[in-house]
Amino acid sequence: MVPSALGCRVLRKGSPACRSCKEKPLQLVLSLGKMPLANALLTAGQLREPETTYPLDLAFCPKCTLVQITETVPPDQLFAEYVYRSSFSETMLKDSRELAGQLMKSLSLNATSLVVELGSNDGYQLQFFVKEGIPVLGIDPARNLARVAEAKGVRTLCDFFGEKLAYELRLKGSSADVVIAKNVLAHVADLNGFVEGIHILLKKNGIAVMEVPYVKDLIDRCEFDTIYHEHLCYFSLTALDRLFRRHKMVLTDVERTPMHGGSLRLCVAHRGQAQPRDSVESLLRDEVEWKTNRVESYLVFAREVKKIKASLTSLLKSLKCEGNRIAAYGAAAKGTVLLNYCGIGESLIDFVVDVSPHKQGRYMPGVHLAIYPPSRLLKEMPSYTLLLTWNLAAEILGQQAEYLRRGGMFIIPIPEPRVVAATS
Repeated sequence: MVPSALGCRVLRKGSPACRSCKEKPLQLVLSLGKMPLANALLTAGQLREPETTYPLDLAFCPKCTLVQITETVPPDQLFAEYVYRSSFSETMLKDSRELAGQLMKSLSLNATSLVVELGSNDGYQLQFFVKEGIPVLGIDPARNLARVAEAKGVRTLCDFFGEKLAYELRLKGSSADVVIAKNVLAHVADLNGFVEGIHILLKKNGIAVMEVPYVKDLIDRCEFDTIYHEHLCYFSLTALDRLFRRHKMVLTDVERTPMHGGSLRLCVAHRGQAQPRDSVESLLRDEVEWKTNRVESYLVFAREVKKIKASLTSLLKSLKCEGNRIAAYGAAAKGTVLLNYCGIGESLIDFVVDVSPHKQGRYMPGVHLAIYPPSRLLKEMPSYTLLLTWNLAAEILGQQAEYLRRGGMFIIPIPEPRVVAATS
């Protein structure tokens, strides 16, 4: 790598091109080092085996402004069997129920309509359309999740979505009135093939509803733990606008939501079928003012990440030296990143708890911390619990009111470490 005039490093010749516009070279923003796959929870037997790690470097495209990681792990390694279940979050279910209601009402969906969801997980979103008699099709490559969705009555195709599959579905008469893609676009290596697939699958007057984590929130809240190998891209509206225009589609509406630490919910239509609302033009102007289209913003973010690492590890070491027991809550991907990047392992954390029975009995990648049910918090009453799934803080603190009442305290690490105790 060589220095650039901007104070960042430009990736060497031979490094990957931009995932969206194919520009070279990209500008390196932050290196989180070599990292295990964030959702690759381990069995007890796997603890004795070598663990594969991959570089985790964040880069910026000066041409289309897309923020992205440089490493692409083969999708089959990430998604063939997937441990994340959307249905285990009440927050996610509530949001999905509301979105389904809004779409059914605003688009007058009925028994002749078709709603297709890309990355449909365990059927958590499409089940609400099924209950109203609206035909659906889920597309998800995870075999275990497809089986769960089918059991809910959600017709599911176990495959990766792209241009080829979209053509096949269209030839079979499965053009969509609505395409939903919630927190899946960031997982896609072939952005252009995926978006072109939506263009092919969507009826002329159809709409696509998409959600992506918003890069502005990542910067402002220093959400470095949302950077992992499944999340290939971190979107601004500017980068999305350029991506969709390349495929003859237009962003018609956008809103910011608190999901996953801050997301964008987008409506996309075929070019010529609708015009962008004021919300789109307004946010595009704001991004110019915020300089999310400039690498300097991300370099400031990188410096803040290093400060969080230093302050969090200092806090945990101090509490441990005082004789406190410390647990962690949430065996999520972001937890893997935070623990491994900060070097937080068995010397600082006694155990991890998670509500998903599919994670209990396993171990966190890299740091090999054991995962138990949340009931262990009340059983052992550690003085402090590091909240790895801080994006669901309100939900989890409510669920753990008894732990707080008994004197337990949570440490929320992002955007800066703080201790939360029971309110009087």
